Amino acid sequence: MLFHILAIAGSMAITVVSMPKATAQIPFLPQLQLPSSISNESDSRVVSDWVYLDGRRLFQIAATKTNLAERRENIEQNLQEITQNYVRSSATEADIQVRTLNGLPVIYVNNRYLMTITSQDASLGEGDAFTLAESIKESLKQDLQRARRERQTQFIIDQAKIAGAIALAMMIASWGTTHWQRRALRHGVKSNVSSPPVAKQITTQLNQQQHQHLQEVKRRLFQFTQVGIWGSGNLIILGLFPYTRTFQVAIFTAAQIPLRLAVVGVGTYVAIRLTYALIDRFTTTLISSGALLTPEASERMQLRVSTFSGVTKSIATIVCIGVGILLALVALGIDIVPLLAGASLVGVAVSLASQNLIKDAINGFLIILEDQYALGDVINVGNVGGLVENLNLRMTQVRDSEGRLITIPNSEIKIVANLSSRWSRADLTIPVDYQADIDQALKLIRDVALKMDQDPLWQRQIIETPQVLGIDNFGDRGLIIRVWIKTQPLKQWDVAREYRRRLKIAFDKAGIFIPVPQQAIWVNENQLPPPQENGKAS
Repeated sequence: MLFHILAIAGSMAITVVSMPKATAQIPFLPQLQLPSSISNESDSRVVSDWVYLDGRRLFQIAATKTNLAERRENIEQNLQEITQNYVRSSATEADIQVRTLNGLPVIYVNNRYLMTITSQDASLGEGDAFTLAESIKESLKQDLQRARRERQTQFIIDQAKIAGAIALAMMIASWGTTHWQRRALRHGVKSNVSSPPVAKQITTQLNQQQHQHLQEVKRRLFQFTQVGIWGSGNLIILGLFPYTRTFQVAIFTAAQIPLRLAVVGVGTYVAIRLTYALIDRFTTTLISSGALLTPEASERMQLRVSTFSGVTKSIATIVCIGVGILLALVALGIDIVPLLAGASLVGVAVSLASQNLIKDAINGFLIILEDQYALGDVINVGNVGGLVENLNLRMTQVRDSEGRLITIPNSEIKIVANLSSRWSRADLTIPVDYQADIDQALKLIRDVALKMDQDPLWQRQIIETPQVLGIDNFGDRGLIIRVWIKTQPLKQWDVAREYRRRLKIAFDKAGIFIPVPQQAIWVNENQLPPPQENGKAS
């Protein structure tokens, strides 16, 4: 599995990531260099750029920031016209002359003006303007001959054959990648670690999550590899012909920033998914070793694993996204050192203004570390309570019996009652009529509890022999008998409901009545008022 992922990542790196800053070393495409100007330069600042012919970089020129683009466009336009005339002519070699005008060298090609070498151009090299002119003259001879040769019919045919071979190679590589993808995605992740029986449910769930994350990583890498295959192949084909090489340069220049951001985005996403898989893998190995898992703690461990896994993945996501943002800024050419220095100051200011958030995070960390409660527990916090549905470093969300989702900041949790930590208890108070045989009632209550404890359907949920504590109180409804039944977490309510049902049936058969609140009124006849006649006392 790891080999597959590394192989896919390697192929993606070869096709896309390994490309240098400008041209990715695509055949027939020279390295590009963006103008050396920066956004805060004044308009009078001298900057430099390159002159291109058929998408090939020829020589460098310099001018002020406001005049550079216009000068480069004029030189390239003159060079295109000269090239077209030279290709149509029968001359075997271009006539390139360096003349002097106003003390500056001027280059003519076949008696057509090309450019004037300025002192600013000369400042880019080690020599003077005339030395630079001679250097450009020699390179232009070779460049024009190459341009003429590339426009010959036989050259175009040969390049078309190469383009066809590249297209065929692209289709084969794409088909092979698709076939490999289908084959790799069909294979599931098989755990080769033997687990104790109590850990099977946990490890199965973690293995499934790990499988999903790895499948998602491979799927995205395969997709990015397909984009790299077709994108790089088409760029290479565009660079084979002089008429389309300009489009290659334009596309690659325009795609540099999006390509870098795409690589950073895909890399961040893959890193997050791989981190999730590693977390699940580490947790599976730890549980399978039996170091932290015992039969008594198996149910509790399931809740803790979900909590730790969710919180750890949240932290890993934040870290990966933060690193991805920094890498994206670096890819855009932004110096992140001042940003980091400023971010530290902003962090101090935010920390002072967000003390409650810091308290939430600290208290949330302690809740998770001390296992006060976890996902799936039933807790009471103050006047609210319910099932814990979400737990992170900032807040706890519980769902109460009416279905309301209650959000509690962790810093507000001072005292918490956990109703399902490791084990629970059904606390039953059973009223019995005063006229009933109390010994018979106690025996019947005990027998019903023991039979339920021996029932295969309920013996796993009842973890200890039920305790009949005896008469707990003399109430207005009768004698109050207390019964304790220790159960698995969250099973106390199910056990209590079933026990009440069985006890009601047993009481009915034994003729023992469950009393209801009653009130007796005693009247003393000697204190009755005398009868009245016609509204008068007799």
